Amino acid sequence: MRTSSLALRIANEIAEAINAGRIPSGGHLSAQLLADQFEVSRSPIREAMQILADRGLVEQRHNRGFFARPLSADAVQAQADDNAKLFEEPNAYQQIGEDWLTDRIPAEVTEQLLRERYGLTKTQLNDILMRAVREGWIERKQGYGWRFLPVAKTSEAFEQIYRFRMLIEPAAMLEPTYQIDRKVLAEQRRIQEQMLASDIERLPAERLLEAGSIFHEELIKFSGSPFFHQALVRVNRMRRLMEYRAKVDRKRLYIQCSQHLEIVSSLEKGDIMEASFLMRRHLGGALATKSPIFWPANQKHIESAEEVL
Repeated sequence: MRTSSLALRIANEIAEAINAGRIPSGGHLSAQLLADQFEVSRSPIREAMQILADRGLVEQRHNRGFFARPLSADAVQAQADDNAKLFEEPNAYQQIGEDWLTDRIPAEVTEQLLRERYGLTKTQLNDILMRAVREGWIERKQGYGWRFLPVAKTSEAFEQIYRFRMLIEPAAMLEPTYQIDRKVLAEQRRIQEQMLASDIERLPAERLLEAGSIFHEELIKFSGSPFFHQALVRVNRMRRLMEYRAKVDRKRLYIQCSQHLEIVSSLEKGDIMEASFLMRRHLGGALATKSPIFWPANQKHIESAEEVL
């Protein structure tokens, strides 16, 4: 039986949690709790547990469920191999997103239409729709059917999102209520250092993009303002589909992670003004790299704006 991309993704996220110590050796893996966490049915969770059991990463105990085991060298290699499959292999989730971005499907659809168009079972489609709801680009209509939500579907919209982020993220750091959570900051340092050490090369594109979004969302939470945080979460969701369709520049990610660590170092020292400056420069560099309509004149404008920040 062919393993689904969803189950592989879940299995790899659980494996990473075990490897990082967030799930201790011997820890019980509740199928229902995992289904709630990933917002999927229990079916892909069971499939993911079987993948992990085959790797030797979890063990099944009679009438008790699955329990975590230490991550072996063979399990690490199996995880890297499966991540490579996820990176190379198109899936229905990405195809639906691509069709919405390119206007090949209408803004309002039924489950029957989606199942027939993409050859999905009811369970498979439900898992895809729940993930799309979580990532903010579809919602259930009142009564019947589903509605796709506005996303960044053009290069102009993509640039506007980054310009908006250049306004709110550095500004949030300068709020009088900005208070650093040392525990959260230490965890973000660990994640960025792990990405530089190995994750950039071995993780699928979706996981890399998610890690970057979480970094920025965690830092803007320090502002104490839910409005800054909610605004960033919303625009991150709006750009996610367009970034999924682009080939991730892994060399560029080494630069981005290094810049993330510079920002973390400034915050660890309590130098919030410098962190705000570094954040604006970081986002300006990302815009220059990612936007297809970014002109040299715009770059000059950003540099001059940084001088007075």
